[in-house]
Amino acid sequence: MHHVLIIHEVESYPAWKIIFDQAAEMRKQAGEISYQLLRYDSDANNIVHFSQWSSLENARRFFESAELIEIRQKAGVKAPNFIYLHEIEQQIL
Repeated sequence: MHHVLIIHEVESYPAWKIIFDQAAEMRKQAGEISYQLLRYDSDANNIVHFSQWSSLENARRFFESAELIEIRQKAGVKAPNFIYLHEIEQQIL
């Protein structure tokens, strides 16, 4: 499995979430399979987006596209940090 971990601050979570939801079909077509959203315990505007992708190449192409850079700016995203990950093991305890 291929995963992407994105950590970023947003100006306003409710405003960001509207734009995030509007991009769901775009993310799916680009290769996103599933996602989780988390927030910092002490700050609702610090968001963690953890997602599973069909390939890391698809994820990079999507996240680095000019269209998505523009969408992030519109959504009020501040300095996103992208971490591209290969799963090596998963267990349920």
